[in-house]
Amino acid sequence: MRRLRVVLVGVLCALVLQGARAGEKVVPIHFGDMDQWVVRHIKESGVIGGKTKTVYAIGPNRTIEGNKPYTNLGGSPWGTSNVMAKVMGITKTNNSVYRDRHGSGYCAKMETHIETCRVLGMMNIKVLAAGSIYLGDMKEPITGTKDGPKNMNWGVPFTGRPKALRYDYKVAVPGTKNRIKETGFSGKSTVAGQDYCITVFYLQHRTEDAKGNITAKRVGTMVVKYGRTTNGWVDNATYEILYGDIRHNPHYDASTMGLRSCDYARNSKGKSVLVRETGWAPANERPTHMVLQFSSSHGGAYVGTPGNTFWVDNVKLVY
Repeated sequence: MRRLRVVLVGVLCALVLQGARAGEKVVPIHFGDMDQWVVRHIKESGVIGGKTKTVYAIGPNRTIEGNKPYTNLGGSPWGTSNVMAKVMGITKTNNSVYRDRHGSGYCAKMETHIETCRVLGMMNIKVLAAGSIYLGDMKEPITGTKDGPKNMNWGVPFTGRPKALRYDYKVAVPGTKNRIKETGFSGKSTVAGQDYCITVFYLQHRTEDAKGNITAKRVGTMVVKYGRTTNGWVDNATYEILYGDIRHNPHYDASTMGLRSCDYARNSKGKSVLVRETGWAPANERPTHMVLQFSSSHGGAYVGTPGNTFWVDNVKLVY
C-alpha cells in the first residue's frame, strides 16, 4: 500500500508539472529561429586588398551583391555587429556573426576575434571585435571610429510583460584569467578578469521630451553570463525576468543589471540620442520597449578574449 501511495504521489506531481508547462504561452521572437539569413557580398577597397567579403544579417533569405548600406529587411527586428564602414573613402567590413548549422536548420554563431586592416604593407591596424546580435538596427555605413554606438538603434517597441526568456545555446570559451583591450590606436593592453559570453534583456518605459531627449525607467531585467564551455547544446534554457527595483534581489549584479546611460536610439525626429535610464519603474509598470542582446564578450568595445564563441537559436518569450 505504501509503495502504491508513493507511485500515485509521483504520478500526481508529474501531472501538476506537466500542467504548469502546458499552461505556458510561448511566443517566438520574429526571425528568432535563426533559419533565415541575408547574405551580403561586399568588396573592400583596393588599398586594403580589394577582397570581396561575405557579411551576414538576420532576415529573409536573400543575397545582396555590392556595397549597399543595409537596413533591416522583411520586418526582421535583429541587428548584428556585422557592418560595412566607409572611412575617408575606404570601404571595410567586420564580420563577427555567422550563420551556422544547428540540427536541420541554422543558428547564430558569435565570435570574438582580432580584426586586422593592412594598407599597402605600410600599416597594420588590429582591433578586438566581439560578435553580437540584438533587437534593433544599425545605420550604415559607419563613417568614423566613434560612429558605431551612435549609429545603433537600441531596442524595439514592445508592451508585453513576459515572465521569462527562453532559447537554445552553446558556449566555447578559452577561460583565460584576463582579457585584452585592442583599439587599433594604441598597443594591446591587459584587462583584469575573465571574459564571459553574455545575454542582456531589459524592458524599459521610455519617454521623449519636446527636444527629442529620451529617458527611461527600467521595468524588467534579466542578465546571464557564461564562463564555461558547454558539453554541446543546452536546449530550452529558461531565465526568469525580474520586475521593478531589483537591487535587493540576491541575483542582482550592479555591473550588468544596473541602470545605464550608454545606449543610443533614434527619437521621433530620426536623430540618434542617448537613452538615459533615470530610475526603476514600479513592478506593475507596462514597458514601451524591449532590449535584448547576445554577445560573445561582456566587457564593452574593444575588450575581450579572442576565441570566445556563443551560439544561439530559437529565441522565445514565455508568458
